[in-house]
Amino acid sequence: MSGIDRMISEKSAVNRRKFLSYSALFAGAGTIGTLGSISPASAFLFENNQFPKLTKIINDYVATKKVAGMMAAIGMGDAAPLSIAAGTLALDNDKAVDLDTLWRVYSQTKPITGMAAMMLIEDGVMKLDQPIADFLPEFADMKVLKNPNGALDDVVPARTKITIRHLLTHTAGLGYSIISQGPIRAAYVEQGINPGQVSRNTLPGFPKVPDTPDIVTFSKRLAALPLVYEPGTKWSYSIGLDLLGYVIQVAAGMPLEEFLQKRMFGPLGMKDTFFQVPQDRIKDFASNYAPFGGTLFPIDLAQNSIYLDKPPFAFGGAGLVCSARDYDKFLHMLMGFGALNGTRVMTEATAKLGMSNLLPEGADLKGSWVVNQGFGAGGRVGIGTALSPLGTYGWGGAAGTAAFVDTQRKIRAGGYTQYMPSNVYPFQSNFPKYVYEDLLSLQVEVGKTS
Repeated sequence: MSGIDRMISEKSAVNRRKFLSYSALFAGAGTIGTLGSISPASAFLFENNQFPKLTKIINDYVATKKVAGMMAAIGMGDAAPLSIAAGTLALDNDKAVDLDTLWRVYSQTKPITGMAAMMLIEDGVMKLDQPIADFLPEFADMKVLKNPNGALDDVVPARTKITIRHLLTHTAGLGYSIISQGPIRAAYVEQGINPGQVSRNTLPGFPKVPDTPDIVTFSKRLAALPLVYEPGTKWSYSIGLDLLGYVIQVAAGMPLEEFLQKRMFGPLGMKDTFFQVPQDRIKDFASNYAPFGGTLFPIDLAQNSIYLDKPPFAFGGAGLVCSARDYDKFLHMLMGFGALNGTRVMTEATAKLGMSNLLPEGADLKGSWVVNQGFGAGGRVGIGTALSPLGTYGWGGAAGTAAFVDTQRKIRAGGYTQYMPSNVYPFQSNFPKYVYEDLLSLQVEVGKTS
């Protein structure tokens, strides 16, 4: 057995559970409530790249060959994003990563899909607490497992209908093949209820699974299986945002990708955001790797990427590839509460609602990635504590990326690289901490010189 075979075989159970994890987006950021509005003096330092800790970390990751390339895009107020970058698109490619490099952002797709749903709520075509069975009748009469890891026929009728709110906040009771255990996980895998795409190749330690079906079949297969939890009772990372993409399709009368292009990507000028990477953009596409024993093993090389193929449907939970510049436009729009450079894509009230705590009252968060946090439209939100500052909203992706917006302090930030699983290194979980520590130190330096 080769080294990578052994590594993935030994850790496969953990890796599957954590494949799309994004732990503690704001935890460990320190007491950042003391960070006020950015002063003109610190704005000058900001624009002159005074992020020493983050810059060193990014350079060290590349210098020690932990990754091929890594970067951060940080914006303040309405200024263009600052880029801190090191490395190249791939180990065998000397093109430097920059703001226009294309990255697999995986679950950073979730906030985008979440905000698309908020637009339709604003339009009046659906409501936050409306049952999804109004759009997808197959979900009218669901069953719930008595034991989350138990037999598929040991069920009780669901007491609550799955709603839009539940899909937005991972409280619908649905499973996830990367999280769930037991027979329900096996059923998801066997029926192609997959959370996204990783590679054209079968990866060592991971069995080949059936192809993901079209969205109509996907929905019907999902509805025919029992729920893992009673809707509204527990936060459990799930396939819910992918299913929400289908609800959006039915409610809007067009596929998710068309709706996003018409209502978000086009108006915001997000020209580098794709569910399928065009052939002429391979030159800008970063390759994805699995680190093991100081070596990077290729998972999905740009020139032969699965993202060059048309997906079975637009995965609303994990399907996007985009540039740091484009994702910054999305964050900038959120910081402007629905508007970017005079172009409004949703009302201020809608944007604020999407970035507020939408969790059902009494939902159990114990043992989850959002304990002592809030959760909004596809992303974690701050609830007003030192480790969960008010005004913060964001999420991350399976290949080590991270992004958040801080609407109170007028900061937006994204960290980009390509390695899997994301918990191999602390870059993703610590990214907000790095940003805030440098900003706090900036203010101290400004105080010393003013």
